[in-house]
Amino acid sequence: MRYIKMNGVGEPSVLVIAEMEAPVPKEDQILIEVAYAGVNRPDIFQRQGSYPVPPGASPILGLEVSGKVLAVGSGVLRFKVGDSVCALTNGGGYAEQVCVDEGQCLPVPDGI
Repeated sequence: MRYIKMNGVGEPSVLVIAEMEAPVPKEDQILIEVAYAGVNRPDIFQRQGSYPVPPGASPILGLEVSGKVLAVGSGVLRFKVGDSVCALTNGGGYAEQVCVDEGQCLPVPDGI
């Protein structure tokens, strides 16, 4: 899986494309194939080195995503493979795929 890696802190030029194993959803998570990722203030501050990654959060930037559900954990009740979703993540959105807790996801309405 490709993702955006930070090679240090600073200007946007520190961001490079890298590869890693695709994530696997835990019991209460969904795996999203990212179609769109937002760029927001905390992402910029993390890239600049002025906002440390919170404990337990992904070191990969990206707090907002939308896309399609690729897989669901065994405890997921509201979503199924193929659903269009948007999510607020705990990081990891600047990637082709990201695992997100079900409670941090919303369905994307038809027509959007």
